Amino acid sequence: MPLSLYLLAVALFAMSTSEFMLAGLLPGIAADLGVPVATAGLLTPAFAVGMVAGAPLMAGLARRWPRRSSLLGFLGLFLAAHVLGACTGDFTILLTTRVIAALANAGFLAVALTVAVELVPPDRKGRALAVLLAGTTIATVAGVPGGALLGTLLDWRATFWGMALLCLPSALGVALGVPVGTGRPDGAAGPDLRRELAELRRPRLLLVLLLGALVNAATFGTFTFIAPIVTDVAGLDPLWVSVVLVLFGLGSFVGVTVAGRLSDRRPGVVVAVGGPLLLGGWAALGLVASTPIALLVLAFTQGALSFGVGSTLIARALYEGAGAPTMGGSYATAALNVGATAGPLIAAATLNTRSAELGPVWGSGALVAVALLLALPFRRVLGPGDPGSGATGMRQKRAAG
Repeated sequence: MPLSLYLLAVALFAMSTSEFMLAGLLPGIAADLGVPVATAGLLTPAFAVGMVAGAPLMAGLARRWPRRSSLLGFLGLFLAAHVLGACTGDFTILLTTRVIAALANAGFLAVALTVAVELVPPDRKGRALAVLLAGTTIATVAGVPGGALLGTLLDWRATFWGMALLCLPSALGVALGVPVGTGRPDGAAGPDLRRELAELRRPRLLLVLLLGALVNAATFGTFTFIAPIVTDVAGLDPLWVSVVLVLFGLGSFVGVTVAGRLSDRRPGVVVAVGGPLLLGGWAALGLVASTPIALLVLAFTQGALSFGVGSTLIARALYEGAGAPTMGGSYATAALNVGATAGPLIAAATLNTRSAELGPVWGSGALVAVALLLALPFRRVLGPGDPGSGATGMRQKRAAG
């Protein structure tokens, strides 16, 4: 794997830390700004809404820009949003900064996914994606728990300042690591945008995007409200929230790494084995979350299974979206964040049911069950990810014939 791919992962680490860090900061933000915890929880889906809208919008705007310039511009916007968020005392302004940061994150991730697959051979998209997503998983291992600990010891604003500072070395990594020639020169003609958007009419691509959205909704639904589960259900001290987040992050790193070895050639096996295990894990967590040791073990396993299955579905979407070389990354980004938007909203609604703090866990299980039921009749869509599996490959095969 090229060095520039690892440097992109470093930048994604900073952005992913910001995206996920609110899971351990919601109680502090709610108390400081005078809003209920459920209202503060809207900061996570607000970020995801910005990601959903921003992925295709920013990718469309930046499709003719040099890749490196696009990535640096998105990082600068991300930094500015966090400085403003750290300084505000108004919840509405904070909510707005989360949307702005999400737009920047969406643009960065959409371009980074495109760059990642440009830097490797066509049959190694899954491996490249695993390296890129390592930045996200390391964020859950180190960045998110670190942010939660910083928020506990100081306050949530210190975490926002930390995210702004992380953008500086990330920008240096992009400037030094992404080749100047990556992407198209200014004004150069690219693939027809209408033709790339038409790829979204393909049932195979839509199905994989839907499955990815459902699995990610399940992940974010419980992840967003993990702090009350740790403190109120398991009865642990608030500092244990960071421990649970570390275990979840370690599991997600393991899941992405293992899935990256399999998602190019055996994506169906990952989904067929990992999907039912993921469903069983959510059910088990709903039953035994009050036992601290069980909670800690399941935090690790659910992180591994969620990210293993989820990253495999992202890789599959990149194969199926091969006919949209400049927009395909934005489709995958948008789908994942449709899930990240819906998951916390569904989870927040379950907090007022008889399940109380464990409502998000049962909601996550229901979302994974729906995904498995949809995937079962369409197993061929999750077949080997050969370079010719997408629309472009099919056209090449017909031309060769």
